[in-house]
Amino acid sequence: MPIHEDSDAIDLQLEAELNKFAAEEAERLGLGREQWVEPVNTTFTRSQRDTTTMLVSGLTLAHDTLVCATFTHLGYKVEQLTPPDNEALQFGKEFGNRAQCNPTYFTVGNLVKHLVHLRDKHGMATKDIVENYLFITAGACGPCRFGTYVTEYRKALRDAGFEGFRVMLFQQQGGLKQATGEKLGLEVNQDFCLGIVKSLLAGDVLNLMGYRLRPYETQPGATDAAVTACHQVMVDTLSGGKSIIRGLLKCRKIFAKVKVDRSQPKPLVSIIGEFWAMTTEGEGNYGLQRFLESEGAEVDIQPIVNWLLFMVWENTFDTKLRIDLKEDDVESKKGLKNGTAAATKKLWTLKGADKVIRTVFQSFAHAVGLYGYHLPDMNEVAELAQPYYDNNNRGGEAHMEVGKLIHFVEDKVNHMTISVKPFGCMPSSGVSDGIQSIITTKWPEAIFLPIETTGDGAVNVYSRIQMMLFKARQKAKGDFERALTATGMTEAEFQAKLEKSKWARHPFWRPAHKEAGIATNLAYAIN
Repeated sequence: MPIHEDSDAIDLQLEAELNKFAAEEAERLGLGREQWVEPVNTTFTRSQRDTTTMLVSGLTLAHDTLVCATFTHLGYKVEQLTPPDNEALQFGKEFGNRAQCNPTYFTVGNLVKHLVHLRDKHGMATKDIVENYLFITAGACGPCRFGTYVTEYRKALRDAGFEGFRVMLFQQQGGLKQATGEKLGLEVNQDFCLGIVKSLLAGDVLNLMGYRLRPYETQPGATDAAVTACHQVMVDTLSGGKSIIRGLLKCRKIFAKVKVDRSQPKPLVSIIGEFWAMTTEGEGNYGLQRFLESEGAEVDIQPIVNWLLFMVWENTFDTKLRIDLKEDDVESKKGLKNGTAAATKKLWTLKGADKVIRTVFQSFAHAVGLYGYHLPDMNEVAELAQPYYDNNNRGGEAHMEVGKLIHFVEDKVNHMTISVKPFGCMPSSGVSDGIQSIITTKWPEAIFLPIETTGDGAVNVYSRIQMMLFKARQKAKGDFERALTATGMTEAEFQAKLEKSKWARHPFWRPAHKEAGIATNLAYAIN
């Protein structure tokens, strides 16, 4: 037999032996069976609505409160969970998978904690909890938080003894999916979507007013009391289906009673980063917002409306790219089957959505007294970030964190930026610890601090913030002193003019923007 024929025979024999070994190992390891599919209970029908309580949590206190009020108006039984705390973190670590990020442990653990308390402290039977409660959470494309949270909820609930508890995944770009012939218990229709969006925007303006007034209040606690009163006004408004504008006008009268003194320069600190970590207001980010205020800073938060505008921008950006692929995209459910005409229609629809969101937000803002607040231009943010972070990269805040930092520096929006992210958050860590180092090199005047949250380590985080706040204070003070010099006033003269001016002391009035601090802008304006 020729040598090459011997070689071919040996190869065939080796391949046969390897295949036999692979089959035996697969059988031994149990890999020869069909793919296992987790049985998921997502059944919520119209007939179950009167006996089922929907649990809501995940955003700020204002947002969760107002969303619950909207659900009540729409005819649902709803209950608001308490903000996630360190006890929730422990439940999340006990029943969740290992090596998850901080928001997973806090939010998943918060739900498990609530159900365990219903069972162990209030004596409710597990069967009744599973049958009479469900949890609704948001979902979207993404590698981490929105992409896999629902699976983490179900795993932790099963291990905690609540097998079959319903976790409903509301897709931000696809509605609620449910495999059943009976009418849905949760109807994702126009009333639902508009009601939720309006409650989120109303929550935004209440939060922004609170953070705008609290650092300058002359009577400690006055702003918090006003915010609490406004929450109740808006709960009554939304749950009763009344005019949101009229409700916010009532809140305006409440906020107008808060007396402020904005004569002293304070560092303005913007919080950006991973969505949940920068949004939550409790132990999940070490009470970051309140800590900054206790250190004498004014806090610039990122409202939910920014995320809504980003989703509109994202769809617009992707649609423009898909126009060139229409010939190869005819089989896609989301494809542009009718060519350029369909693309044009979609782009106009998205442009209209952006306009509506901005108009509704500004009408709410002006009704409550929030003047001079400018929403970001998402195209500008994308253009600023594009040379350093490709707009096609998604996950986390995508390119927004990079674009925002450049915008903050170039347009003198703040004195300092903090990017907060969970320990192990790949999208945020890659940006904050990687890309942003390029930005701070090109814009050395930027005071930028990335911090990670793990549930512990608050002392270390506070220490780092305090060190950077020293620089921000010096920057704010320097801007203020230059404004006094430019206007030819002493600080005593500025204080005297401010005291005589009714509008300059009004909590709603905002001077024209020249620098980051409001005291600095007041100095330019009052002269």
